[in-house]
Formats: sequence, C-alpha cells, structure tokens
Amino acid sequence: MHVPLWRQLQAAAAVLAAVRAGESATPALARVPGELRPAAQALAFQALRQLGRAEALRRLLAKRAPPPEADALLCTALALCWDPADAPYDDFTLVDQCVEAAKHNPATRQQQSFVNACLRRFLRERDALVAATGKDPVALWNHPKWWISRLKKDYPDRWEAILAANNAMAPMTLRVNARSWTRAEAQQALAAAGIASTEVGDHGLTLDRARPVADIPGFAEGRFSVQDAGAQLAAPLLLHDLRGRRVLDACAAPGGKTAHILELADVDLLALDVDPARCQRIADNLQRVGVTAEVRAADAAEPATWWDGRPFDAILLDAPCTASGIVRRHPDVRWLRRESDIASLAAQQKRLLDALWPLLAPQGTLVYCTCSVFRDEGERQIRSFVENNITALLRPSPGHMAPQGGAKAHSVRDNLQGDHDGFYYAVLQKRAG
Repeated sequence: MHVPLWRQLQAAAAVLAAVRAGESATPALARVPGELRPAAQALAFQALRQLGRAEALRRLLAKRAPPPEADALLCTALALCWDPADAPYDDFTLVDQCVEAAKHNPATRQQQSFVNACLRRFLRERDALVAATGKDPVALWNHPKWWISRLKKDYPDRWEAILAANNAMAPMTLRVNARSWTRAEAQQALAAAGIASTEVGDHGLTLDRARPVADIPGFAEGRFSVQDAGAQLAAPLLLHDLRGRRVLDACAAPGGKTAHILELADVDLLALDVDPARCQRIADNLQRVGVTAEVRAADAAEPATWWDGRPFDAILLDAPCTASGIVRRHPDVRWLRRESDIASLAAQQKRLLDALWPLLAPQGTLVYCTCSVFRDEGERQIRSFVENNITALLRPSPGHMAPQGGAKAHSVRDNLQGDHDGFYYAVLQKRAG
C-alpha cells in the first residue's frame, strides 16, 4: 500500500511534538496507524537525531516560534533536509510534501504559507544558515548543552566520539539461543535465507541490515532474540563463577537478560519487576525462547515484601538509569532527560544496591549494570558502594563501555569487540563474613 509522503511527515511531526511535550516516542509511535508506522519511525528518529541543528535553523528563519504543531512539522523538515548527503528525499519533494502535510492538518493549515516560506528561504540560503549554526554546540552535536558538558567532564578524551556514535543508527544484533543450536548453525540458517551476519561476542550475530523479525528463520520458535551486543555481556558475567543455583534478576523487564541466563544455565531464577504489565512481557519472552522462571511483580528495593529469607548465589541488578548509553536506538531520550535526573536515579540505584546486598550469599556474585555512560551511574556509584561495604570486593569488570562501532572497548580483555551500545558493568563478590 502506497502511503503519501505528506502523511508520513505528519506522523513523524506528531511524534516529535509528543517528545517535546515530555512523552516517550514509544507510545507516540504506537498511536500511529500501522501502515504508516515504519516510515514514520524512520523519519521521526532521523529528525530527533538532528533536532539540535533543526531548532537552531528554525530560530534563524523565524525569531518567534509558530504554534507547536507547525513548529514540529517545520523542524522535522529542516532536520531531514539540512544536510543533502543525509536527506531521505530531494529538497523540493520534501518542501512540497511538508506543505501538503500542513494543508491537510487542521492544526497547521493556517501556517502552511509560513512553513512554505521558511523552507524555501532555507533552500536559497542553506550554506549561510548552516554555517551560522555551526558554532552552536547543541546544533553541532544534536544533544542538550548539559549532556555535552557532562560527557566532556566524564570522558575528556572521548566525548566527541561518544556523541558521534549516538547520532549513528544502531545495527540489528541477534542473540543465538544456545539451547536450540550453535552459533555456526544459526549463521548458516541465516545465510540460507539470504541474511548476512557477523559474529559478535560469544553468542551474538550482527545482521548486515535491520529487517522484520518475521523474516528471520527461527525467531518465532525462540531460536533467536534481538539484543544489543553490549547487553549480551550480563548473563556470562553473572554465571562466570556461579556457586550454587539460586539466582535473582532484580529489575528484569522486559526479560532479555533473564532469558539469556536461562539459555546458558539450569538455575532456579526469580525475576522481579515493579510493574505487573512489564512482568507479563517477561513471561511472554521466556515462553517464546522455551525457558521458565518465577516471575513476580514486586519492588526489589523492598525485600520484606517478597523475599523468603533464603540467600541468592547470584544477583543481576540491571538498575534503572538515564538510558544515556542507548540513544542510538532511542534518540528521544536525549531530549526527554534533564540533568537533575542523574542524581535522582543514582539515589535509586544506591537504594537498590543497599537493599539487595544482604540477600547475597557469602562468596556470591552481584553484577551491577546500567545502560548509561554517565559515571555517576556507574564507576562513581560502585566506588562509593565498595568503599562503604567491607564485604564487597570488586572483581575484574568491563566497567564503562562507550557506544561504538567496530572498535574495541578499553577496559578488560574480554570486552566485546564490535558494535554495541553504551553500558556499565561491575562484578562484585561478597567476602565470607
């Protein structure tokens, strides 16, 4: 079914408007009609990755912002066309269809002439306008100013590379279900279906390009799961020196790491999440890959409400965080987060660590991880915890893994090589009391 470009632009602009109003792109995209959704997501994500530049250009073109719906449509178009090398359509097609989008929406109809005038002026004066925004760090890096400053402080030698990686599209990486087949067998099955892949980590295959999971042989049967290569480190780290069989996945939704643990080991696993709806997602994911665990809706930071008093041999704490390491996949995150979120989330992480540590058996392992690159949610959090807990021993760990493609992270020898999101991992062992 052919969907006119103006409808796609309308939908993408609606997603951008929702993000600007403080809503995640995920529910905003869920409201887009199914036939529009893939195209709308692609356009909206590109607009979000280039929003800093687009907003800077709009301020030069119109000192006073138009109403939110028209501004979102205009900024979507500017984000898509400011760099001809990265534009999905030619300039005049984008301008024509953007004006059509304005005309067909009652909320923007009165601004269609304004939108048209701004975009045509931009095309006439593109070089000068782009140059005028080139010294604005938000326009240059397409991240909030506070985010850029924080990365400069945390990574004085690598902040530019991290920002550049954030603005790239993430690959599609699969985790091979080790209970179903070997990675070599899985790669052969993909190749037979015309899908090229590259090995990454111990259990991953990165595809040559993203494709619907329905097109992946064996996915529906649970033989593959979609999981970033960096996220695939959690289960092997937890199981590396497992003494015993009782395992807790403390913040388990949506269940990808839970399933990976169970694909690699026969353990008695309790998976917790505070949200019952998210617990159902855990159960669904486990059922698809053919493994079982006890799934319970509970606050991991309140053990008195769910713990039976038996210690765990291993605990995975995939703690709530800013998600600053996965903005390649979720480009809205950078515009939704506020700098104050870091301190509040760090306090929540500390609360979880303090609550769960007493539940760990002597000589047991706790793997703490976040999908954040901010050191307050990783290195500084764990350094403070170890300094204040005489029973906590920090084992060799990956530490901070910046988002990257094709280069090796600089922490320990067993870090993944290849393309992965940003994560932090710390492996803690409990000394015998």
